[in-house]
This record gives sequence, C-alpha cells and structure tokens, in this order.
Amino acid sequence: MKKIFEILKPQSVSAHCDVPCGIYDPIVAQIAALSVIRMVDQIKALVKGDDEVSYFNTLSRYIAVKESEAIKCKDEIRIIWGDFIKPAHLEKYPEIHTIVHNIMALGGASKQHVSREKALELLQEVNKFAEIFWAIKGVPTKSAKAPYLPNEIVVYPVL
Repeated sequence: MKKIFEILKPQSVSAHCDVPCGIYDPIVAQIAALSVIRMVDQIKALVKGDDEVSYFNTLSRYIAVKESEAIKCKDEIRIIWGDFIKPAHLEKYPEIHTIVHNIMALGGASKQHVSREKALELLQEVNKFAEIFWAIKGVPTKSAKAPYLPNEIVVYPVL
C-alpha cells in the first residue's frame, strides 16, 4: 500500500456528515412507526381459520415487517440525531436526548411485543422529534391524520 500511495499520491479529504447537508427528514421514521402500528393491527385482526399453514405464513410475514420497520424507525432517528443534531441544538432542545432514548426503547418494545399502545407511544415520540427537527430548520409544522391506515396523527412540515 505504501508503494501505491507513493505512486498515486492521493489527497486527503474530509466530510462532516454521511450525506450532503439538508437531506435529513424524519418522515421515514414516522412512516416506519405507522407501519409498526399497522402490523400490530393486522396481527391482532388475523383469524386462524382452517388453513393453518396460510395463517402462520401471514403471521410470520406481519411479524417480520413489524420488526424491520421498528429497526428502520430507530435507525433513521439515530442517523439524524448523530449526524444532524449539533451542540447548539442540544442547548436549545435538551429534551432531545430523552426523546431519542425513548424512541430506541419503544422501538425495542415494539419488536418484543404486539402492543398497539407501545407502537402508538413510539409514533408520539417520533412526532416530538420531528417537531424539534423542523423547528431547528425554521420550518413550521402541523399535525394531521395520515391519509392511510392506521390513520394516526403525524407531524408534517408546512412547506
């Protein structure tokens, strides 16, 4: 490698984040939280019936989606919190650490259980995070029901 570096003489570069600035948006985490709620609803509404194999196939698919969406929710929040949130933001919004911690814990609880209550709490915390995120960006927000099931309240930017 030393010889390659001597021949090619690459220049060092640095970046302060993983992606170009301004591409962060909590909507992915909000949709993931809505998906967790929807999967909980689907699991609870599932009827076993005579076709046991079909029932277990559908149940396992719902569980897999619920778990992957809970992970996606946590990952999206962790990325914004780690890459976008700066010390000045923390000074103005010190509660963001607690909100992020709650999202991590509720995401885990949503994976462990089939609890609509925990999934709703997850969405509520993600919405709190979204409000702070948009306030940092100087963008006003509104709360409205999502236009698809499970029709829960989501914080949206007013653009």
